[in-house]
Amino acid sequence: MRVILASGSPRRKELLSEIGVEFEVIKAAGEEKTSAALPEEIVKELAMHKAAEVCEKVADDEALIIAADTIVSMEGKVLGKPANQEKAREMMSMLSGKVHQVYTGVACFYHEKQMVFAEKTDVALYEMTKEEIEAYIKTKLPYDKAGGYGIQEMFGMKYVKEISGDYYNVVGLPIARLYQQLKELGIDL
Repeated sequence: MRVILASGSPRRKELLSEIGVEFEVIKAAGEEKTSAALPEEIVKELAMHKAAEVCEKVADDEALIIAADTIVSMEGKVLGKPANQEKAREMMSMLSGKVHQVYTGVACFYHEKQMVFAEKTDVALYEMTKEEIEAYIKTKLPYDKAGGYGIQEMFGMKYVKEISGDYYNVVGLPIARLYQQLKELGIDL
């Protein structure tokens, strides 16, 4: 079966590879716009847009297209990727010492079948000093990740106190749930 990952995320590529899936990458290039307000609905809608865009590009009914989108939410506010040091500082200060949520929406298209779901994980962080925040935002690490951090990187090793939910969801793809839901559809990766 031809499997297409509609994402350029190195983390998503690594997770799919780790479970033995052979796939190709065709990155969705569309603008990430949504009419949804709730984080769970936002990620589902954005994942569906990505899957649909790649489906149109590929025009192959035999391909399984997997798309995902991840956001961080804190007290109802969606935190995207920080655009600069000021935004990264603001995010880190907001998240420091508190619990936030990471949502990943996953959409899959295969033949006439479409599946979409969202996974939520609660993440508690240790308190960060101003000096720690400043040192972190001076690295290149915050700027390509929702919420400004990667749990699998130095930030997660130093500041993640605990998680409630799927660790891989925070990395960027709830891989076990994806695998199980595809099995329910009769799709064997």
